[in-house]
Amino acid sequence: MFPQLFHIGRFFLPTYGFLVALGVLIGLWICVRNSEKQGINPDYAWNLGILVVLCGIVGAKILYIVNDWSTYVAHPSEIFSFSTLQAGGVFSGGLIGGFAAAAWYIRRHHMPALATSDAFAPGLAFGHALGRVGCFAAGCCYGKPTSHFWGVTFTNPIAQAITGTPLGVPLEPTQLFESAVELANFFILMWIFKRKKFDGQVVAAYFILYGVARFFLEYLRDDPGRGSVFGGIMTGTQLISIGLVITGGFIWWLRPTPKVVPAQATR
Repeated sequence: MFPQLFHIGRFFLPTYGFLVALGVLIGLWICVRNSEKQGINPDYAWNLGILVVLCGIVGAKILYIVNDWSTYVAHPSEIFSFSTLQAGGVFSGGLIGGFAAAAWYIRRHHMPALATSDAFAPGLAFGHALGRVGCFAAGCCYGKPTSHFWGVTFTNPIAQAITGTPLGVPLEPTQLFESAVELANFFILMWIFKRKKFDGQVVAAYFILYGVARFFLEYLRDDPGRGSVFGGIMTGTQLISIGLVITGGFIWWLRPTPKVVPAQATR
C-alpha cells in the first residue's frame, strides 16, 4: 500500500504513525466532550486520556514481545530494535495497559469509574478504527491468503521489510474489516451513550461488541505475534476477547436497578 507519506532527506513520515496519532487526537476530543456531558472535570479527562494512550502503547508493545517471546529470548537486542519500535503492537495488550492505568487514575482522583468508562468507550472505538486504516497502509496485521474478490495484494517492499507482509499474494483485508467494525461500534456506542439507562452500559456494550468481533476476525489473521494458548486451540488475543465479553456481560448483569419510590398512602 503506502507505508510512508513522504520523504525529506533521511526523514520520512510513516502513514501508520500519522493515522494512529490522528486517531488518538480525535478520540481524546470525543472522550473529553463526552466526559463534560456527564459532569466530569475536563482537565481530569484530558490527563486520563493522555495517560491511557501512553500506557496503552507500552501495553501493546509488551504483549507483542510476550507473544513472540522465544524469538526475543534468543535475540534480546531485538526488543529495542528499530523494527520492533516500528511495529504497532497488539491492541489487546494496549487495552489492558490502558484500563490498568485508567483504574489507577480514576481511583486516585475519585472519578466515577463506570461513567468515565462510558465517556471514553466511543472515543476508543473511533481512534481504533482510524488506526486500523494505518495498519492497512503499512501492511501490518495482514490476513490469510484468499481467493475472494475482496483480496488485497501488497507490493511495496517497505511493508515486507518492516512487518513481513507477504507480497504478490491476495490476502484477507483484515485491517479494513476491523476498521469497519470499530467505526460501526463508534456509532452504536454514541447512540447508547445518549440513551443509556445506567452507568457502565456503554463500556459493557463496547466490551461485548468488540470482543465478539475480534474473536472471529482472529480466524482471518495470518500475521505472527498474537500468541497461542491451550495447545494452539486459540490465540492469546481470542482468550482476551472472551474475557472482554465476560466482563461486559458481568457489568450489564450487575447494572443498578431503578429505585422504586413507594407511593404515599392517601388520606
